Amino acid sequence: MAGAGSTGGNVLGHPISVITGRRRSYAKTRPCHYRGGRFSRWLRTIPASRSGPDRKDTGISKGNPHDLKVLLCNARSMMNKTTAIHDLIVDGGFDLACVTETWLDEADGPVLAAACPPGFSYAQQPRSCGRGGGVAVIFRKSLVCTRRPIGKTQFSECMFWKLGNRGSTGFLLVYRPPRCTKDSLPELLQVVADMLLETPSLVVLGDFNIHADTTLQGAARDFVESMASMGLSLNKFGPTHSRGHALDLVFTSTDVGDLTLSKSETKEVPWSDHFLVQLDFSATLPLCREVGPIRMVRPRHLMDPIGFQRVVGDVLSQVDGLSADSLVARWNAELTRAIDCLAPKRPLRLHGARTAPWFSPELRVMKQSLRRLERRWRKTHSESDRTRARAQRRAYQVAMATAKRAFFTASIASAENSSRRLFQVVRNLSEPPAPPGPGRDPKISCNAFAKFFADKVAQIQKEVDSTMGAGPGWESARVLSGPVTWDQFQSVTSEDVDRLLGQVKPTTCLLDPCPSWLIKASREGLGDGLCGVVNASLYEGAFPDPLKEAVIKPLLKKTSLDPANLANYRPVSNLPFLGKVIERVVARQLQARLEDADHLDPFQSGFRPHHGTETALVALVDDLRRARDKGESCFLVLLDLSAAFDTIDHNILLDRLEGLGAGGTVIRWFRSFLLGRVQKVVVGDECSDPWALTCGVPQGSVLSPMLFNIYMKPLGEIIRGFGLGVHQYADDTQLYLSFKSEPVKAVKVLCECLEAVGGW
Repeated sequence: MAGAGSTGGNVLGHPISVITGRRRSYAKTRPCHYRGGRFSRWLRTIPASRSGPDRKDTGISKGNPHDLKVLLCNARSMMNKTTAIHDLIVDGGFDLACVTETWLDEADGPVLAAACPPGFSYAQQPRSCGRGGGVAVIFRKSLVCTRRPIGKTQFSECMFWKLGNRGSTGFLLVYRPPRCTKDSLPELLQVVADMLLETPSLVVLGDFNIHADTTLQGAARDFVESMASMGLSLNKFGPTHSRGHALDLVFTSTDVGDLTLSKSETKEVPWSDHFLVQLDFSATLPLCREVGPIRMVRPRHLMDPIGFQRVVGDVLSQVDGLSADSLVARWNAELTRAIDCLAPKRPLRLHGARTAPWFSPELRVMKQSLRRLERRWRKTHSESDRTRARAQRRAYQVAMATAKRAFFTASIASAENSSRRLFQVVRNLSEPPAPPGPGRDPKISCNAFAKFFADKVAQIQKEVDSTMGAGPGWESARVLSGPVTWDQFQSVTSEDVDRLLGQVKPTTCLLDPCPSWLIKASREGLGDGLCGVVNASLYEGAFPDPLKEAVIKPLLKKTSLDPANLANYRPVSNLPFLGKVIERVVARQLQARLEDADHLDPFQSGFRPHHGTETALVALVDDLRRARDKGESCFLVLLDLSAAFDTIDHNILLDRLEGLGAGGTVIRWFRSFLLGRVQKVVVGDECSDPWALTCGVPQGSVLSPMLFNIYMKPLGEIIRGFGLGVHQYADDTQLYLSFKSEPVKAVKVLCECLEAVGGW
């Protein structure tokens, strides 16, 4: 104890000495862990740079965050060994598991998915033809693991990937079957030489099926010498096969790179005649993805709706003749104050991988029993102990499969009334987890995204303005203002707002003062204040300015696309929750007005109750088949508007609304809703400069789809004016022309119609 106490003067960041002692009923000396008079937790080294609550777990193996733990094993078919490999990765804390002889093909992705612990993904290279062979790697998602293409090999299966942000260290996983040695080894040496051209620091590992024993002979000696001539040395750690041969080999570059092999050992398992090879690497640079700054979150368990209502009080229900903008500002300020008092922000704590929901205490007991039998077999090497271990492993696998089956059966049964949840459950079962796709290129700034999105809309708007009024469809597309029949909105009551909040989805925006679900849960105490904001906006004929700002998040359209190309991103818009509540009140009254006037195009299936893609598809196919039954031919043209929502002209849309009979306070409210909007791009903690919108309707809002349908109504009238049939779903338009004879005349009519559509 005195020796341990002498280290108390060490400066912060030096390792804390581990106290050694003797546990009760233990004859060996091992490190002790102490808490409150009870042995409970290991003493760990605390680095000075990441001490205290700011420390974040990178997800890499325990100890130094630059360390890497790699497992190499020969599975000889993974079909019935997914549970064993899964437990090996979890229990051993491995970051990378390299598996040879998977005996899988491209359709066996779910088998590999079952072997992946939470937070892991996989990649595989199956045998191109025939049975057996194949290699796979299961890796932690936090690792920067980039697979690189490799030339096709005839006699072996190989897979190559790079690690780290710089990608200066490569891994080549190999399985070479024990045949055609004269041809397969030279082919393999050529692959290694090609990989060394791409990365000088290389680790080559796998099952080579050559006897690289203490005394090298024949083909094994020639292969090892050829590898040495390329700067790759063989790491010897004894036999890797039950017959005493070294078949699973690891070669590392002799030049010191970013990754150094610090420790290697083998371990016998009862379910394979190959030993496990465990490798510990030390890296000079971080191998994980950059985690960025500390994320601050509010603990959900502290957000009590009753307490939230008590903190807010009744100040929001006091309208006192305030304007809509003032009421919204007070709403945001009071809710921010209440949520800060109730659940202040705290640094996000990262937890380790959680156990699977089907992993019951009974399965845990079976797993512990299996581990005891395996340890006993490694000591005795008795055939009877090996038989008992294998029997226990089979029983454990059967119990695990039964537990999974019961869990997913219950999940499917609970989701039978929700198509979305049902498809999600089935997708998790049938599709393997996608490997982590490329994220946003760090070289692209938020302002670059903002400029690209704004320039794209401006360019389309410029092209539209240059042709406006030139086409034959322009005059017919205009709508003359009719008599004003709708000059004010109906006010809402607290009961109406309560009923509306019960139906709205609790989507939260970054601009919201608190989570939307908390507002829904607290609607009894917030209903009067919310009702005051809505009625003030409707009475004044103005949409509050604080709610006109939108947050844009760029989303890569497909993971296979280049993240450095701005055109591959889709802008996803988020709007404040309070603004959506006001929109929903207006949308109900607008929908009733449209239904009374029968104003919408009868062949528009987008954004309408009891309509959808099915109605549009069924109607179109039915019309085409009817024409075929009459012996007619059909021309079908599919049209799609580019950036349809973003390029709507505000003046034309207001003309459409006036033609519907809107005026007075109503038309002023819609004009306020459209004008004066701004948006900004937010990625992580970065934010672009806001820019004003001169056209378009906000995506993600409640009213925008209805306004878009009103804007698009003349298009169907123009097309039908030429005798063509038309069906629409949002901005997708299908126009078709049936004819029995005179195809030249039909083509002429079709071209005239398309010219009119272009003019519109």
